[in-house]
Amino acid sequence: MPSLSDEHRARAIALLDELRAAIDATAAGDEAIRFQMRRYIAKRLEFDERGTPTQRRKLKDQKVKYQKGLCAMCSQRLPDRGAELHRLKAIDGYTAANTMLLCRACHERVQASDVSGVALE
Repeated sequence: MPSLSDEHRARAIALLDELRAAIDATAAGDEAIRFQMRRYIAKRLEFDERGTPTQRRKLKDQKVKYQKGLCAMCSQRLPDRGAELHRLKAIDGYTAANTMLLCRACHERVQASDVSGVALE
């Protein structure tokens, strides 16, 4: 995935500066409110990219059924806890078509080698 150009990075910094100023103005000097607002906004931005934990849990459940409880790479039985959703293309998010469920060992191997585009069988 390409990184931001200098121009886009400058625009992102300007947006962050505007957002920080808006948070400070809204918090009106209350550090606890400022802290909570920053956390709330950060979490919502994360959900924009990754979906909510509930959405990912439902997708995991669907993948367990679709993959018949087996790791999409090594075909070993997935653990009851700890199986991991892997996005084939990170920018496309957590969708049924863009994910596969892997055991922890396979997910670590994929992440370490930065393999993408691995198709489900």
